[in-house]
Amino acid sequence: MELKVLGCHGGETPKHRTSSFLINDHLALDAGAITSQLSLGEQQQIKAVAVSHAHLDHIRDLAPLVDNRCQQGGPGLEILGTAATLKELKRHFFNDRLWPDFSKIETAGAPTITYRTLRPEKPTQVAGLTLKPVQVDHTIDTAAFVVSDDQGSIAYSGDTGPTERLWQVLNETPDLRALLMEVSFPNEQTKLAIESGHHTPRTLAKDLKKLKQADLPILLFHIKPVFEAKVEQQLAKIKKHHLTVMNLGDQFLF
Repeated sequence: MELKVLGCHGGETPKHRTSSFLINDHLALDAGAITSQLSLGEQQQIKAVAVSHAHLDHIRDLAPLVDNRCQQGGPGLEILGTAATLKELKRHFFNDRLWPDFSKIETAGAPTITYRTLRPEKPTQVAGLTLKPVQVDHTIDTAAFVVSDDQGSIAYSGDTGPTERLWQVLNETPDLRALLMEVSFPNEQTKLAIESGHHTPRTLAKDLKKLKQADLPILLFHIKPVFEAKVEQQLAKIKKHHLTVMNLGDQFLF
């Protein structure tokens, strides 16, 4: 699997973009930064977007993405998420008020967007890959994703604070090649992190003890730009795991 980092921060500046990752050019995990990072041709290659949850920093670029796809004459785009996430997108985003309901607007003779509901821990086939959602602990309904092909799997945490089921699933996943894991605030902001459903380096280190595969590459995202230097200093003190803070434009092959 080829992974491209389109956005990997918990906030936005000219040098920071919110969460969005592209696998094999065809499957996006979240949509915080798609149209700001990809050409029209690259946008058109995306077959599906799996949405971890409905917070704006993870769905924002769905709006210009589907608009561009419509104007390009297709193909239609599939949006995947849990029932609760898709309900929020339909009610509050693609609702003919905040943005047009592109499920009712055709391109190339088919709806510009279609929705597919994901059931927790039930694998589904999409864009030549297997996608399995796993519920995690955030302030709204949120799913992590385990993405697999015939060579192995990678996992994407979505937004989460301390959680349980994700680690159990990861420990049961054969050929796990990497984990994209969120961490947002420095240890001094633990109260805010707890209230907003995110990790600090201290809580992340505690959660990582639940992971049996000690040599697993762990790619970190969602650091708040305001706290970037401080969080990275504190992450450097975690010695028992292979931690890498992701940057815009990074590419990985698993």
